Amino acid sequence: MSAAAVPQPRAENEPSAPVARGRRISLAVGLLAGALGAALVLLATSRTWAEGTASVAQGTLPQRANGDDITGLPGALAVVGLAALVAVFAVRRVGRYVVSGLLALTGAGIVVASALGASDKAALEEKAAKATGLTDGVIHDVAYTPWPWVAMAGGVLLLLAGLLALGYGRHWPAMSGRYERTGGEGRARARRGARPAPDPERPEELWKALDRGEDPTARQGA
Repeated sequence: MSAAAVPQPRAENEPSAPVARGRRISLAVGLLAGALGAALVLLATSRTWAEGTASVAQGTLPQRANGDDITGLPGALAVVGLAALVAVFAVRRVGRYVVSGLLALTGAGIVVASALGASDKAALEEKAAKATGLTDGVIHDVAYTPWPWVAMAGGVLLLLAGLLALGYGRHWPAMSGRYERTGGEGRARARRGARPAPDPERPEELWKALDRGEDPTARQGA
């Protein structure tokens, strides 16, 4: 049997092909779900969630309320979730678990806030009160759009990204992953070794010698 046909042994810490493929898939799905989820929430909260009519002396006045008018929580949580998604790759170990948990919590919070705002008409009544000049604005023919459910779907995607990060994030690469401990220390030592030796005649070096209790004049005389 030729040497090329001999199977090469796998390193002790090297994952098998299916495991490595699963980690890559979790990374791709997590990134896609988090980015798409945040985009959906930000888009949905800028659209009309509820509409109705307010009664005025001359007749009726149509009123509309965007998602941000009804509740600003989903949009704010989407921004936090997007920042947490990026931060997952900037931290390691315990920090990655903390950020992943925050990402999952933002998704859950968006789902709850969007569900509560899907049938809320307080923003419409407030707008009706301003339009009519009355203390209590009365709103009629209230209708709700599907946009709150789009925001909920975005929250579910962010929640999924957080759960994937919690389950597989320890295997995901980090922004500084290319700098291994040994290689980084070796390069740092090389950079330190490449620096020119300090000139003992420079004033700052003389002051440093005095701070250390040395006599720079004796060194110069030598």
